[in-house]
Amino acid sequence: MDHKEKLLEIYHKSVDVSDIINISDEDKVFLQNVASNVDRNKGVYTVLVTLLVHKLLVPKQDIRYFQNKMKKGFSARTLDTKFITPTLKELKLPSMAESGWLTRSLEQPYPYTLKYEGEISGKDMKKSFLRIIDSIQKHPALTENYLRFILNGSIAFRDKNTIEIKKIFNGDGLTIATIVNLLEEHFTENYKTHGGSKLPVLAFYAIYKILVSELGRYNGCELLPLGSHTASDRTSKSSGDIEVTKNGKIFESVEVKLDKQIDITMTRIAYEKIVRFNPIRYYILSYIGIKEQDKNVIEDLIKEIKTKHGCQLIVNGLLHTLRYYLRLISDPKYFFNSYIKLVENDTEIRPIHKMKLKGLIKKYDL
Repeated sequence: MDHKEKLLEIYHKSVDVSDIINISDEDKVFLQNVASNVDRNKGVYTVLVTLLVHKLLVPKQDIRYFQNKMKKGFSARTLDTKFITPTLKELKLPSMAESGWLTRSLEQPYPYTLKYEGEISGKDMKKSFLRIIDSIQKHPALTENYLRFILNGSIAFRDKNTIEIKKIFNGDGLTIATIVNLLEEHFTENYKTHGGSKLPVLAFYAIYKILVSELGRYNGCELLPLGSHTASDRTSKSSGDIEVTKNGKIFESVEVKLDKQIDITMTRIAYEKIVRFNPIRYYILSYIGIKEQDKNVIEDLIKEIKTKHGCQLIVNGLLHTLRYYLRLISDPKYFFNSYIKLVENDTEIRPIHKMKLKGLIKKYDL
């Protein structure tokens, strides 16, 4: 049995954990802290799932030594990237973009002992994380129940976050103007929680799914799967929020900003990514637009990029670009239903974002 098969086996046992009786009250507090914050502390949750699955398969392994370079250690990150994170995504459970070990505080080259030096964010999260691992090392027989408890929390989050949104079947009243107005309301609502900045990314991903299949410019191209929207521009391993490849190489990249102006710093970061990934075209799209005092220097940098690299860097308004793309596709209804599905299934946005879209569809009588 490999790590994916073991995770799936325990997942099916985790829907109901009422039979678990051998967890101490103290450890239950630590587990509950992780299980109730799987969306806010995905790194901790993913790392724990990886370590506990591995402990079940290799009981003699000291899971505190999670790197190959540690004495008697193992490559937990490799197992996560290959088996755990892809399976969590398959189950539509909260997950990281690639691995829990992309979180800097968790990848420090020290064993996960109670004296671990990494600074793990979240109230009492570091204590909970280390105490769970310590308890498993002392009492390996508890591993399955601890894993079930944590997975039960992620299942509860997924189910609570699952909101069905009505699809559009007729589409007679679905004009481009209506779509853009509705999306602007959806993007700009003050949700008072995180996740809203990903909504325009989902919209552009939905439109690119159609553009790549319908426009001759994208013949032979592939739209890469949508990654996490939580990584910073400088630490992300992707060239942009949306990536189109051709012959295995980046062909076109799109960076989408909801609440940030396009300034010269943002443009220079884009230049770094252009040099690294070599796209033919690179877009930076912002709802707010371009910072007025930076316009001239940005234009100069765009010319420099074109001359020195050959890439066409395009900076533009988010809604203006979306409106233009909607004119290019065969039927806006396909785009809108694709957007609905992406919003329904995304685990980084919150139920309030999904309920808002559901309400807007009713408001616009679609």
